[in-house]
Amino acid sequence: MTDPVTDPSETPKRRPQQRKQVLLRLDPLVYEALARWAGEELRSANAQIEFLLRRALAEAGRLPKDTGPLPRRGRPPVSEP
Repeated sequence: MTDPVTDPSETPKRRPQQRKQVLLRLDPLVYEALARWAGEELRSANAQIEFLLRRALAEAGRLPKDTGPLPRRGRPPVSEP
């Protein structure tokens, strides 16, 4: 019998994780600028913050390789019959 702690073939699969909720305090003028920018790019302020954080992490070489794509927002695309 193999030890699941030391045998990599026996390690449990990574479970899908829930989106993390974080309380963020921002200067009101910074938030207003962020919200305007997000609106121009058709994103919510929350999605804009995540987009900018991911971009900064990627530029710094710190974005984990197994990070999934940004979740699609809004309505699903209309499918042709």
